[in-house]
Order: sequence, then C-alpha cells, then structure tokens
Amino acid sequence: MDKKDIAGIRRQLKVDNDLLKIRDIFNVYIMKETTDIYHHQSQPFEMLDTDQQELFMNNFKKTLSGQLDEKLFELKFQRDVENSSQFILHKGLLSSEVEDWKEQMLQMTEKMIKDHPYEKDVVITFIRAEYLKPMKNRNDEAEVSERDAVYSNPFILCSINKTEEPKKEIQFDYVEKEFKYKIEVDPVIDLKNPMTGFLFPTITDGASDVNHVLYASGKANEPDYRFIEDVLNGEEIMTAKEDKTVFEEVIRDVVGDQLNPSTLANVYGEINRVVEENEEDEAPRLDYKDVERVLSQSGENVESEKIKTAFQRVTDDEGYELKASSIVPKYKSKSIKINTKIANISISPQDLEYVRQVNYKGKRCIMIEIEEDAEIDGFKMLPEAFGE
Repeated sequence: MDKKDIAGIRRQLKVDNDLLKIRDIFNVYIMKETTDIYHHQSQPFEMLDTDQQELFMNNFKKTLSGQLDEKLFELKFQRDVENSSQFILHKGLLSSEVEDWKEQMLQMTEKMIKDHPYEKDVVITFIRAEYLKPMKNRNDEAEVSERDAVYSNPFILCSINKTEEPKKEIQFDYVEKEFKYKIEVDPVIDLKNPMTGFLFPTITDGASDVNHVLYASGKANEPDYRFIEDVLNGEEIMTAKEDKTVFEEVIRDVVGDQLNPSTLANVYGEINRVVEENEEDEAPRLDYKDVERVLSQSGENVESEKIKTAFQRVTDDEGYELKASSIVPKYKSKSIKINTKIANISISPQDLEYVRQVNYKGKRCIMIEIEEDAEIDGFKMLPEAFGE
C-alpha cells in the first residue's frame, strides 16, 4: 500500500457512505494487569446510533493516520508460523457466520494479551467491512454511473484503545438549588488516541493482498516489535528514522563527519530525484552501489569497496537496501535544522547550497546567500560589505 491507497480508505470512513459497508463490530474488554478477557460483545454496526458510529469512525481514521515507515508499516507475513495470524485473519474474513467471525477475533485477542498484561484497562475493537472503489473516475455526461463497476475489497480493521477513569466534577442543581458532587464509576474509552491497530488485508489499486497486513503504531518511529512479530507474525521492519540513521553512519564511515552543505544538497537532490521518478511504482531502494553513485555524482570521490564495508559494519548485511524516501527530509519544507549556541536555523534540503560556514575576522560564521533584504521584527537589515 502507498499513501494514496491508505488515504482512499480513510476518506471512506464516514457514516452513511454507500462505498463503505461495515457489517459487524466486535468489542473485547481486557482488565488491566491481567491476561484474561473480561467481556466481549458483537453487534451489527448499523445497530449503533449515529453518534456512536461517528465516534468509532473517527477512531478508525486516527488508527490509519500517519506517515508510512514512521507510524504505518506494511508487513509481510512470516512463513511456516504456528497459529498463524494470516490464517486466523483470512478465516475470519471469509466467515459467513457471526459466531465464526467472533471465534477468529477472540483467537487474535488471545495472541495480543498472552504474557502481556496492559497497565490500564483496554478495549480491542474489530470491524469487518467492505470497501467499494470505482474502477474509473466520475463522468457526469456518461449514461453509465461510475459505481456500476467497482473493486470490492472486504477487510478487517482493528484498534486498541486504553480507558480512562471518569472525571470527578462538581455540578449545580438548578431545581434543588444546591451543589452536588458528580460520581461516575464507569471507565471512559479513549477513542481519540488509539494505542495501536492493523488493517487486513492490504489494498493496493483496488487489489487485496492477503500476504501483507498494515500495522499502525501508536507513536511515530516507535513500533511495538512484540506486536509485529508475536501477534501479527510480521517480518522484521526498519523505521524511516532507523534507515536515516544507517545512511548517516555509512556516510560518516566513508567521507568522515564533515561535509559541505552544497555536497549534502546534491546528495539529497539526487535521492529526491529517484523518489519522484518512481512515485507511482514501488518505493525505490538504495544498495551500497546506489549510494556510491549518489556520492560520486555529488562530487565525492569514494571507493566501492569502502562503502560495501561500511554497509556491512553498520547493518551486518552488505546487501542491505535503504528505502530512498526515508533518507531525504521533506524536500520542499524547512525540514533541516542548523543548530548553534547563538541561533537555530531551519532550511529546506533544496536550499542547502546557499549555506556556507566561513571564517570572518578570525571567527566561524554561517553565511546564507539570499536574494532579498532580510528582516528583523519588520525592519530591513542594513547590508555590510563582507570583511569590513
């Protein structure tokens, strides 16, 4: 799945949408510090009142929010795994009877809580639904509706949410004319901040892929590896942050810890070009030969064997491939920070070529080439001749 596929599903998560049909919702309550199921309940989603549906829809949108390889990860299922989640989820997806569907989701729940008590009460929510995607764009002049031909994608979506203690409040009773202490004992499900979740199967360009599952982390670059490997039985992943760290370590190994801003601008520019040229295809990856080419085109004279050795040292795998999109900071936004004791400067990767560190009157200074007068609190800065 790419960001367009995920955004397409998120857009459909709204009440009274004929392109999204949610059949059943199944909630499982787990008490804190236990590994037992306290209560579970299944019902048709349409039986919930509209306000409840809205709350859950917003929760599912939150679950599927975030950047790929930072908060959302497409996992490939491991092969030959005992009690495989791929098999359980696929069986649940194909179940025609509600009881069969519940049985499979309870098996998934058992995998989630086995040897892993939560610090708070949690609610695990499953829905099984069908996503209908038109095969062609709308044509208002055509006699045949765009929805006469659609891709049909059944899926299971899961979210895990913690509960919070109800707030203690003082209320004023207008009738009795007295202040009252409001006592609530029922925990509140925090549907605004899902802890984690997943979507099965993944859906790419209207085609379902039961060999992959989309995992959603609660926080960016902080995936739960236990959940990925033991619960979902997914293969090992690298976050975008980890890929970026590998790239930086490899570069330091090869060229040292000093690099001209213009060289770094060229490196990011070349990698960004590769990303943009392959935007419609599978995310491009860079091996040590690609990194050698990028550095060479950026003006650095490097040896192939040295880069190969650096990959081996940093990753224990000379054949490791970096995801190109993870390496480049957001290219057209001020995503790079230049930190000094005096000031912190934000600049976009494409503008790094205008930055220099120079010696001025025996002191190190940062020089930034600009096309217009700089302003400070609304006042234009007076130009000074360099070196005076």
